[in-house]
Amino acid sequence: MASEHEYRALIARLEEDARRAPGAYRLRLAALALVGFLVLGGSVVLALGMSVGLLLVLLAISPLLLIKLIKVIWIPLVFGWMILRALWVKFDPPEGHRLAPGEAPALVAEVERLRRATGAPRLDGIVIDSELNAGAMSLPRALGLLGQRHYLVVGLPLLRALSPEQMSGVIAHEFGHFGGGHARFAGWIYHVRVSWMRVLHALSMQQAALTGLFVRFFRWYAPYFNAYSFVLARDNEYQADAAAARVVGAETMGASLVRTELTARHLHEDFWPGVQRSVSTRERPPERLYADMAGSLAALRAADAARLQQALERRPGYDDTHPTLLQRLQALGLQAPDAAAGPTPAPAVSAADAWLGPLLPDLEARFSEDWHDRVAEQWGAEHAQSLQAQARLQALEATEADAPRTAAQRLEYARLVDRERPDIDALPLYLDVLGLDGVGADVLEGSPEKALAHFRAGALLLERGQADGAEHLRRAMALDPTATEPACELLYPYYREQGDDAGAAWVEQVMQGLTQHRVQAWQARQSLGPRDALLAHGLDDEALRAFRNSLAAYRKVGQVWLVRKSVDDPDPGAPPHFVALVQLRGFLFDADSSLQKVVDLAELPGTVVAVTVKQDRKLTRRIQEVAGAPAYTAHAHGR
Repeated sequence: MASEHEYRALIARLEEDARRAPGAYRLRLAALALVGFLVLGGSVVLALGMSVGLLLVLLAISPLLLIKLIKVIWIPLVFGWMILRALWVKFDPPEGHRLAPGEAPALVAEVERLRRATGAPRLDGIVIDSELNAGAMSLPRALGLLGQRHYLVVGLPLLRALSPEQMSGVIAHEFGHFGGGHARFAGWIYHVRVSWMRVLHALSMQQAALTGLFVRFFRWYAPYFNAYSFVLARDNEYQADAAAARVVGAETMGASLVRTELTARHLHEDFWPGVQRSVSTRERPPERLYADMAGSLAALRAADAARLQQALERRPGYDDTHPTLLQRLQALGLQAPDAAAGPTPAPAVSAADAWLGPLLPDLEARFSEDWHDRVAEQWGAEHAQSLQAQARLQALEATEADAPRTAAQRLEYARLVDRERPDIDALPLYLDVLGLDGVGADVLEGSPEKALAHFRAGALLLERGQADGAEHLRRAMALDPTATEPACELLYPYYREQGDDAGAAWVEQVMQGLTQHRVQAWQARQSLGPRDALLAHGLDDEALRAFRNSLAAYRKVGQVWLVRKSVDDPDPGAPPHFVALVQLRGFLFDADSSLQKVVDLAELPGTVVAVTVKQDRKLTRRIQEVAGAPAYTAHAHGR
């Protein structure tokens, strides 16, 4: 796909085709999926044929030549195996609390009623997790050859937020994905879609010319197939809504959509930020998080009116297969609710209260404990940092009366206020650091302080919907490459909401370049060439001792020279990459396996690749010249 504009145009055309002739659209989608299988299947057959052909030719010429060139025969086999592994997509059962027999009988009874009403298949389990979600999952047995396992997943926060009637609508919607005859086909298309992404990733990590041909093919094919399958996925959402409306009524289904949208916004914008802010005042994380969440969900929320209006005004996009709230309401034949009517009260009785019984407090306690244990260590560290930050804030404010703050102190003050005092608007402080009211041309190029100020100013401006924020973020990216990814994560949704296709396409191009840079860095860590820059390993005595001890038990290693290879990695804080020149000893059936053993055993603060002294004489001399004395010698370390 040449551009984002072409991708969107294709989806729009396919949506119209699917409306006019749904059968023909599905037939073309199935044919397109089979094209990919034919390409890969033909490649596997070709790889196997090449290996067998080479084997027969070399046997006919000379068995000795066969032994010398055995690796040549393995190359196409390895390529074929890589493709087969990429096609093997493992589906794990959903995580969470799986209802045991006799648990939550009211929930089980309602689920069974809805399952029968929608014509969904029998379930293998009902799972309650800690997220604001619901989903019907079909997991294939043996790639679908032995049927499928079906699960319903419901999130405890959603059960807390919705009334029993609204929650029934959500469950009926999920069962709607099973019904109508499209679930099995849609599941197969999803499996194919995931497979192609895995194939593209696996091939991108290879450097051979042969795999390059496949990468080019799948870089064209995968987005094209995604556009076709996107239309099916979005159409399924409408069908599932309609199936739910037939069971619970359109009004109830619409109310569940609105309530779910507002609950998601509340948790994302109010509840979780509030929990994060409390790290400055609480030494330990909350111990009853999900009980606290339940109280928050039951309260009236003044911000709901503005959030509902924003949700109704959201433009349709192609990042999410779910239609917008307004589109879904209109498809149900409903009018958009009046956002000016004020906050919507929470249900008097939630689905969790009505259906879970004594299981409810147990789940809240368990999920709270799991969350507490998961974040406790990081929470304690952030609390200590917050105390230090607050002390520093007070020191900066105390010295302001004596002398004006320096530029560095002004930036530090802005950062501390931004983090520790959410009730104070930090934007004027960042703009003060920049020395201007808007975006100007007097930015000092190469200044990381300016980059940070631009980044936070841009983020805060975009939160307010102000276009100047985008330019600030672009300037941050120009000043500091490490700001590229987080800036793009803010810019992309902003451009999409504004309908700026050119801006969104630019962000995609930047991210594609960053991804390619990461692939190249990964490839650089897997290879070693004559032009690679080699440096001294730079390990201190403790790290060097740990490295030596990690190899001491492997008797096939005689000596190891260790150097560090310079790798151009786009990610800040990427670990160093080491090259181990290994002198192996004793009888060796497979030197490659011994080198891999060295890689697995070597305890180093980074990645490592191992080569033997017999592999390349010039490379051996280069490594030994840079390394000097061996980093490890067997007889010198207790053997």
